[in-house]
Amino acid sequence: MADRRMKTARGARLRLWTGVLALCLAGGGGARAAEPVTLQLKWVPQAQFAGYYVAQAKGFYKDAGLDVTIKPGGPDVAPPQVIAGGGADVVVDWMPSALAAREKGVPLVNVAQPFKRSGLMLTCRADTGIRSPADLKGRTLGVWFSGNEYPFLAWMAKLGLKTDGSPGGVTVLKQGFNVDPLIQKQADCVSTMSYNEYWQVLDAGFKPEQLVVFRYEDQGVATLEDGLYALDGKLKDKAFVARLGKFVRASMKGWAYAAAHPDEAAAIVLDNDASGAQTERHQTRMMIEIAKLLDGGDGRLAPADYERTVAILLANGTDQAVITRKPEGAWSHAVSDAGD
Repeated sequence: MADRRMKTARGARLRLWTGVLALCLAGGGGARAAEPVTLQLKWVPQAQFAGYYVAQAKGFYKDAGLDVTIKPGGPDVAPPQVIAGGGADVVVDWMPSALAAREKGVPLVNVAQPFKRSGLMLTCRADTGIRSPADLKGRTLGVWFSGNEYPFLAWMAKLGLKTDGSPGGVTVLKQGFNVDPLIQKQADCVSTMSYNEYWQVLDAGFKPEQLVVFRYEDQGVATLEDGLYALDGKLKDKAFVARLGKFVRASMKGWAYAAAHPDEAAAIVLDNDASGAQTERHQTRMMIEIAKLLDGGDGRLAPADYERTVAILLANGTDQAVITRKPEGAWSHAVSDAGD
């Protein structure tokens, strides 16, 4: 009788452990934990970054086995500093800023380039009499800083215009991320993006014929904007490269969807905007303009575009050069190739 009770108890314990093992296998064997990726944006949530927000909202990252954290930027956020401090795996930045940071010791590497064309412009009031770049001499120009000033400095170097306010050059007004200096006549021209601030000028009451616009693309000084950058050392880790490969593929899928569905993309962006200060009309308009700048491919950087950007930043060796020497190892297709 005692032997039978002992056998029964052992059998119950065996069934219990068998059940526990089955549950563990069912719960852990069928799916792996999502791999984390932290993305630092260059600016606040807006359609400029719609591809990433769309990829998250539509489940493209989840489908790729990723758990992506998107960190918004702002006026006090410098992506190179964030990634150097370990606050992100990958950042969005303009190539001039990234290459300048690389020369200063932050080993950023371009791993993908969703944006093919530049949206940067200098917008002037027509009543100033400015009609061509030659007319900028002696003028006051609004310029963004925090890494955004480098394309402007390269352009001025090409024109042979000093930017220190000395005679024969231009006076630089440090511009906030708005167009107030133009509206209030504190500057003859201000920096604008084709998808954002230019429309703010129009919304302020200006008509297109009251403005003179110089697109950096048209001036031969178009440098690459919104690319994805990681640290050189991290790219020696094959697992990290494979993870970023999944991230880039899912992000480009997000960009393709956003370009094809600007209204939905704008709504998704607004869902991620805690400020509540932006409008659906402006974000939809921005997304339509952003779509004109996208590569539309797999995100691989075109070496010719990189070489053009470097040549512009070197500014023919002048004392206003953004970078002083040609970078080595500043871009890689390893992340894109990881998905082949």
